[in-house]
Amino acid sequence: MLKRTKLILGTVSVALLGFTLVQADEAPKKAPAKSSGAVLHPEMTVADGAGTYEKPAGTFGEKPSEPWTATTIGAAVDKKAQPGKIVTVAGEIIDLSCYLQVGKHGEKHKACGTKCLQNGQPIGLLAKNGAVYMLMDEEHDPRRDGQTTLRQAAIDNFAKIMEVTGTETTFGGYKAIFVQGFVKK
Repeated sequence: MLKRTKLILGTVSVALLGFTLVQADEAPKKAPAKSSGAVLHPEMTVADGAGTYEKPAGTFGEKPSEPWTATTIGAAVDKKAQPGKIVTVAGEIIDLSCYLQVGKHGEKHKACGTKCLQNGQPIGLLAKNGAVYMLMDEEHDPRRDGQTTLRQAAIDNFAKIMEVTGTETTFGGYKAIFVQGFVKK
């Protein structure tokens, strides 16, 4: 009798486990969050005189003749840098940390965002369509060796809409524009 009871309980347990697994497999899956293709908190705007997407406050970066400089190619694996294309994008200079975490940007966020950039947080560019790019110095060796001024230029132009020119790369969902013209002379 004890063996028969154990056999029945074991069979019922296996059946319940199978039913549970089937139900879990058939449960509706939550769709991953999608980008809205819009600026987070569009009510947070730049100050008057800080440019518009149609008429940026200024330019940021030199137009390169080639996507990558010699130091970047020299540092690349097998001397082959990632694919990149030269672009010009109008966008607001932001700090990525606050924007991606809490959606802040614009004039009301200028004091906080400037502090974030001064303390090493990543520099970003927010385009009109909501696209977000990380901004970095293109010149590999000078960037690595602390011989560039892009960070200070971003701090000086924080919460302004600028026309940024550089080499765009995309990998794994990350978008970046590598900007030339900020090597210390």
